[in-house]
Amino acid sequence: MQNVTLIGFGAIGRTLFARMAGHPGVRITHVVVPEGHRAQAEQVLQGAALVVDAVPHGTHLVLECAGHSALTDHVLPALERGIECAVLSVGALAEPGLPERLATAAALGGTQVHLLSGAIGGVDALAAARIAGLDSVTYTGRKPPAGWRGTPAEQVTDLDRIREPTVILEGSAREAAHLYPKNANVAATVSLAGLGLDATRVRLIADPTVTENIHEIDVRGAFGEMQITMRGKPLPDNPKTSALTVLSALRFLQNRGAAVTI
Repeated sequence: MQNVTLIGFGAIGRTLFARMAGHPGVRITHVVVPEGHRAQAEQVLQGAALVVDAVPHGTHLVLECAGHSALTDHVLPALERGIECAVLSVGALAEPGLPERLATAAALGGTQVHLLSGAIGGVDALAAARIAGLDSVTYTGRKPPAGWRGTPAEQVTDLDRIREPTVILEGSAREAAHLYPKNANVAATVSLAGLGLDATRVRLIADPTVTENIHEIDVRGAFGEMQITMRGKPLPDNPKTSALTVLSALRFLQNRGAAVTI
């Protein structure tokens, strides 16, 4: 039985906890949340897991689903202690030096950190294609105008008045992650699997003709060419989160206790 500590207990954490209940090989034993969220988490868990303020001893695996600050606050120390970690907030790795700090901490602890694919597919094919050499990787993120409210897009265009698809950013994955941190995870994941944060091209589009969040990847290299389009449905408890993000973490946890994985 593997003991898992969740970092964060929002919509993703609550869904993972419910879906993993009774799993024969993996058990979520602890949840780490800010002090202000402790009472709410304890009420939901009702003793099924302990709410703590740091990763406890006896944890075999940490799964982060809390946001960018959790990587420095909890994932880095856990790795240094030799605890294997999985990360959903991949966009945080756009911060200069953080990927290297994670790698150093994992090496120091003799363990690994897993960057989960989250809301995007094809990451395995992209990472495999990188071995033979990539010529270009382009990610296009397309959302309805309302999906860009509260972001720098409001300074680029009038989101209430646009009537056709409007590019709000065209640049590198690192630039996209810096300006749009809440929308950075997919672009960062694609870049880290492929050409890196500075060589991966990103286009972000406010599109009044769509009602979904649409992810498009175009990859070209020695392997050939690949185009992927994802139209993800949101998580019912949090419309800003893709349902596939939760499912990718659920697959990772279930594979930990499976005899055969794919």
